[in-house]
Amino acid sequence: QVPLVESGGSLVQSGESLNLTCTVSPDTLNYHSIGWFRQAPGRAREGVSCLSLGTGSTYTADSVKGRFTISRDNAKNMVYLQMNALKPEDTAVYYCAASDGPISDSVADFGSWGPGTQVTVSS
Repeated sequence: QVPLVESGGSLVQSGESLNLTCTVSPDTLNYHSIGWFRQAPGRAREGVSCLSLGTGSTYTADSVKGRFTISRDNAKNMVYLQMNALKPEDTAVYYCAASDGPISDSVADFGSWGPGTQVTVSS
């Protein structure tokens, strides 16, 4: 069983919006935080946004602040990343990941990862 699965990635034009979904398997419900990361071609994986499952507090990277919003649907065991005003530089594979610690933007703090979903933004 894959503990985390991303969906919603697509090819869109600059300025458009996408909503990514991270479906969290029941065996990950004991994790404390869910994070969204992205990795563009030739770039290191970077933190985008993270949500504390316990408190609902969030972290959002400066590069996407004001455009991206992380949220949670407890009933559906899903975490979302609403992405507005997309730019070509947002093009990347987007991953959701689970951590047993506080919200973080560090890859090393997350022990479970989804396979990723491709987001491509054309100019």
